[in-house]
Amino acid sequence: MKKWIKKKWRWLYFKIVREKASPEYIARGWAIGMFYGCLIPFGFQLLCSIPTAFVLKGSKIGASLGTLLTNHFTIFLIYPLQCWVGNRIIGGDLSYKACCDALKNVLEQQNYQSLAALGGELAAAFFIGGALLTLVMTPLTYYFVKILATRFKSRKKRNWQHKVPASPEHII
Repeated sequence: MKKWIKKKWRWLYFKIVREKASPEYIARGWAIGMFYGCLIPFGFQLLCSIPTAFVLKGSKIGASLGTLLTNHFTIFLIYPLQCWVGNRIIGGDLSYKACCDALKNVLEQQNYQSLAALGGELAAAFFIGGALLTLVMTPLTYYFVKILATRFKSRKKRNWQHKVPASPEHII
């Protein structure tokens, strides 16, 4: 299991840094993906992130993969926590367990009737909690990815310069 996780992290790292673009372009795409991954409900994120990446000139790969913060495995933790935090911000009294139970019903039934049964308070809590998560995660993602890409590109350039002769006299 540990090897598998390490392999996946390595894959993700190289997916981030090997894109042939500036670090700012790469980071902008990942930040766009993270923005929609935190704010928009699962399933609609790609519909928003890809066009936004075109408009804001960000990495389309990063915008796509950045939305994967919320996926089939993590939404069972992130969405109830997001709703609970949002509910606390608006002054509600829902418990974490109540948020989990309500969202579990939506995830099990996967229809609009169960979504509508959540009510306005929980929907508002979802988006307010998502906005808070977005405010934290988007800038962190941008700067973290920019640092990773910048370091990788400078290391790659430094290694390439060591392999190439400094002047044409070495060729003769």
